[in-house]
Amino acid sequence: MPTLTQITAWAWGARSAILRSVGAIAVSLAALQGSASSLPAHAAGGAQAQQGKPAGDWCVPLAARLPKVSLNDCRDGQLLPTGAWSQNGFPILAREIAAGQRSGPALKVLLIGGIHGDELTASSIVFKWLALMQKPAAQEFQWKVAPVVNPDGLLAAKPRRVNARGVDLNRNFPTPNWQQDAPRYWAKVTASDPRRYPGSAPLSEPESRWVHDTIEQFKPDVIISVHAPFGVLDFDGPVKPPSRFGRLMFNRVGVYPGSLGNYSGLHRDIPVVTIELPNAQALPPDAEVLRIWQDMLGWIKRNVPRAAMPAMKP
Repeated sequence: MPTLTQITAWAWGARSAILRSVGAIAVSLAALQGSASSLPAHAAGGAQAQQGKPAGDWCVPLAARLPKVSLNDCRDGQLLPTGAWSQNGFPILAREIAAGQRSGPALKVLLIGGIHGDELTASSIVFKWLALMQKPAAQEFQWKVAPVVNPDGLLAAKPRRVNARGVDLNRNFPTPNWQQDAPRYWAKVTASDPRRYPGSAPLSEPESRWVHDTIEQFKPDVIISVHAPFGVLDFDGPVKPPSRFGRLMFNRVGVYPGSLGNYSGLHRDIPVVTIELPNAQALPPDAEVLRIWQDMLGWIKRNVPRAAMPAMKP
């Protein structure tokens, strides 16, 4: 049986070991905090909680919010952080998919969804289409896909159109005379609607800068941007517009200062198809999701020429 002296010695030894462990934990936490503070300012929000987060874990909040997108659906999309972060510290997730074997260069398609955070189906349908990317019809093209361009708007307590800084990203692109036209249009035509605030300057937001920089670097031949809930197709650009994708008929929505269609389709001569789904909360039936996809691929193949990046107009 141990003596009192032996028991006391054992207790003090155990106490020292516990204190050493606590000290090590404190050092580790301090190191993590230092790493978080070194991140870019626009990623600082929530960064401490995101240190070392596996890529697939970004899918947890997205799957919880998006209609008909499961956690496995999101993870199977194989999206990766692009290096661009939203104001609240959520990464812009994307995936680039190479074309199948072919003799010449493939058409490049930039497919984006969720530039308005309260248009949930605009992100959901892009996840559905990601599951079809390995089929032969899609492999004719090279893809860059970003289902959720505005994660802060989507993941707000109540999803909202604008980003975390209250900017409508689809009015934040550098169209000609933006400094005069965008603020004037917002004040006079929208009566300073906060849902359509264009920002203080073109490309003032990290999300719109990512889209702009991706256009510069990826050099798409066509851009597909998904929205809701007007239930039509809109188009801007130099080629023949689509007449219909599935049940969605071509019907111009309009041209706005700072919009992606205006900037890329009219200013850069890169065709932009804006798909307006009929409902922001409920996806079309699976058969219609597939039909829109098939019609879109057919239109791209028939109408979009493979060309070098055009020069910006003066």
